[in-house]
Amino acid sequence: MSPGAVRQHRVWLGRIRRWAVRLVALALGLLALVAGYFWLSTELPTPEHLRARAALGSTRILDRRGLLLYELPDPLSGRQRPVPLQAIAPALRQATIAIEDAGFYTNPGLDMRGIARAAWANLRSGSLVAGGSTITQQLARSFLLDPALAQERSLYRKLREATLALKLTANYPKDEILALYLNQTYYGSRAYGVEAAAQHYFGKPARDLDLAESALLAGLPQAPSQSNPFADRAAALARQAEVLDAMQRAGFIDAAQAAAAKAEPLQFAGGEARARAPHFVNYVLDQLEQRLGADAVARAGLTITTTLDAGLQDAAQTILRRQIAQLATPRNGGPDHRVRNGAVLVLDPHDGAILSMVGSPNFDDARAQGQVNGALALRQPGSAIKPLTYAAALERGWTPASQLLDIPTTFQTREGHQYAPQNYDRTFHGPLLLREALATSSNVSAVRVLDAIGVPALLEIANRLGIRSLGDAGSAGRYGLALTLGGGEVTPLELTAAYAAFANGGQRVEPYAIVDIAYPSADKETGRQADKEPEVQCSLSACPPASPSPVLSPQVAYLITDILSDRYARMRAFGTQSVLDIDRPAAAKTGTTSDWRDNWTVGYTPDRVVGVWVGNADGQPMEAISGISGAGPVWHDVMLAAHQGLPPARFDRPPGIVERTICAEGGMLPGPSCPATRRERFVAGAEPTRADTSHVALPIDPALGCSAPAGYPADRVTMRVFRILPPEAESWMVAAGLPRTPRTVCPWLANAAVASDKQTQASGDATMPSAPGLVASVPASPALISPAGGAVFALSPGVPTERQRVELKARAGRTDVARLTILVDGQPLATFDAPPYRAFWQLAPGRHRAEVIVADLQGRQTHSPVIEFVVEPAGTARR
Repeated sequence: MSPGAVRQHRVWLGRIRRWAVRLVALALGLLALVAGYFWLSTELPTPEHLRARAALGSTRILDRRGLLLYELPDPLSGRQRPVPLQAIAPALRQATIAIEDAGFYTNPGLDMRGIARAAWANLRSGSLVAGGSTITQQLARSFLLDPALAQERSLYRKLREATLALKLTANYPKDEILALYLNQTYYGSRAYGVEAAAQHYFGKPARDLDLAESALLAGLPQAPSQSNPFADRAAALARQAEVLDAMQRAGFIDAAQAAAAKAEPLQFAGGEARARAPHFVNYVLDQLEQRLGADAVARAGLTITTTLDAGLQDAAQTILRRQIAQLATPRNGGPDHRVRNGAVLVLDPHDGAILSMVGSPNFDDARAQGQVNGALALRQPGSAIKPLTYAAALERGWTPASQLLDIPTTFQTREGHQYAPQNYDRTFHGPLLLREALATSSNVSAVRVLDAIGVPALLEIANRLGIRSLGDAGSAGRYGLALTLGGGEVTPLELTAAYAAFANGGQRVEPYAIVDIAYPSADKETGRQADKEPEVQCSLSACPPASPSPVLSPQVAYLITDILSDRYARMRAFGTQSVLDIDRPAAAKTGTTSDWRDNWTVGYTPDRVVGVWVGNADGQPMEAISGISGAGPVWHDVMLAAHQGLPPARFDRPPGIVERTICAEGGMLPGPSCPATRRERFVAGAEPTRADTSHVALPIDPALGCSAPAGYPADRVTMRVFRILPPEAESWMVAAGLPRTPRTVCPWLANAAVASDKQTQASGDATMPSAPGLVASVPASPALISPAGGAVFALSPGVPTERQRVELKARAGRTDVARLTILVDGQPLATFDAPPYRAFWQLAPGRHRAEVIVADLQGRQTHSPVIEFVVEPAGTARR
């Protein structure tokens, strides 16, 4: 063979070998594909299982004692009404295809472009984060795959799902696949299939749905809880707009039709409320659906045991409904307070178990948006957020005896504006110790504290206590000092859980609703029950969380509790008896927003935490109602119900708390001039070590009001105690009529004294002659310190009249006091022979006059100026 022929032979052999390798590789590839297909199909249910599938039984939700709260209707025999494709509005079919699978009628059950995009995204991220699912794939995943496998985010699950989708496409016409999908898909509110959904949401059959209604329903399956129009109408309408835009892109409708549908006002049906504790049941179902998938929850025959106490839930529902009805009914000529809604939460502070969750007075009241769960809605907390501000201050070395100035104060905002907070009663109370400032809810004091510690400090402690809605410390730029008065938004569940940390000694607990989940053991292919007991499976995300974690020192938690449970400290604001008092030690805080849209009462014992919100679900303002008169009565009665059968328990004082005797007004150790003392509690190491210097005893001539110099006649000298405050409080002291240290020295020279004596004896006039350059000051006089002249009070509806009192506080204006009497409308209220001069008067409607009469040791009487104040009838409150 010639060299050329040899070379040609070798070329042909090489080609043959390469083709042989290619053919073998192709055969092996085809074999691998076939093998892979059969391997992925191993143990997969057949497509016919879609028609013959048997249910595992209804999922049941139980309370903590096993009482049935709700049983989900069996999707194959309950609220599922299969209809042929022709009985479904064309707009709904088109809307579903547009938003779920635009290439439904042309693809083989898989969206190859979508798979390619998802594969590229997954490669870039290094994990399985994206995937494209057609209608056929969704049908396969939801109804043919094992529920546990269907929830996996794995390549294996995607391959098995894709394989089954191909089998479905090969065995069923597209219209039948679409009909199966529309009749089986979950649309929220326990409605399976479009017919049940149409009846539930719009009260009409699926064939009669218009474009706007169809677009709304088509948007539900991807997030049935979040897009539920009964729970969040804004989210549902936003999703509807997405569907309409998708329909326009797909060519099903034009821009004008899309715009008209978006503008159409939808008429929703009333919905159904067959559950006991419906808001709580929905809360549990939402959690389960997020973790297990909506179909698995409905079809897996689960038995869910929850934390709810059904008896307490019923009691809380009744109490809330009664109070809202009273507030909405004008009484004694008072107004309708324009209150339609409220929410109640009861938690166990030991572990965070939700014992009661009432989301509204009436779930079925569509006018009041009763299906909105008020316990989970973002609302402004008003003063109910203040304990967190003060806790942050205590962590920074402040104490219950730290002095705060409740005086007119102007702060500069970041925008350069002036911010001057006002107190609830529109008066200023001067120097307060931190205990009284928190207990009486002084707005000015709380703002001064936040100004000192900084907004990030409040956000940081709120985050530690589980309040996420405000953002972390890095979000401080969104807020100003009004944050401590409720200038942010929290949910009642968040705030109630935060208070649990005060109740349990500083431990954060995560609220939880699910105790355990029992899956029935069953044959995965047929769905038939196995002959054995259910096995309990409890994921960490669904069942009780880990043990509580420390977020506050026990000492700080105790001091906040000690203040909020101090009846005497809050007496000036709430009277001697109020709805905050129950049959055992309890701590409580009210809150009212300045625009009257929200009012709160949150409080606790060592065994229970109760949070109450009262307002309107649509954010409309109320009329003349406050936390103490709106939410307070609900809190009081729910607390009593929640503690039935529980023995009274005291708040344990932790190690590291010490008691000291302090000057009652100055907050330091008693000094020689301290007028009154009391006991106070401190974190060890933070107790005062210096004597009080805010009170000073000075020799004065009471007739002239001047400071007596050395050598001044002793019979004219009286030692008088004066309060020394910072210069910024000077204007407030003048306005309040408080005695100030003399600005002049009594004129005194030896010869002047002799002349003075002679002049006095001759004329009987006790006024001393003025020396050049000296001005005699006006002597101090008795006065009522509180209430201020012109003050307006209002009786609170729903609170017994005998519990509504106001504190009258007087000053004598001198030290030689034999007797001081406080009079109201000319009648003696109380008589004292020593300070403090404080008495409580029961509020009565009308205009009233009050004054003080002081008798000195010689029997001479001095009258204070008369002040007038007004008490308005119930229903005209300004609180």
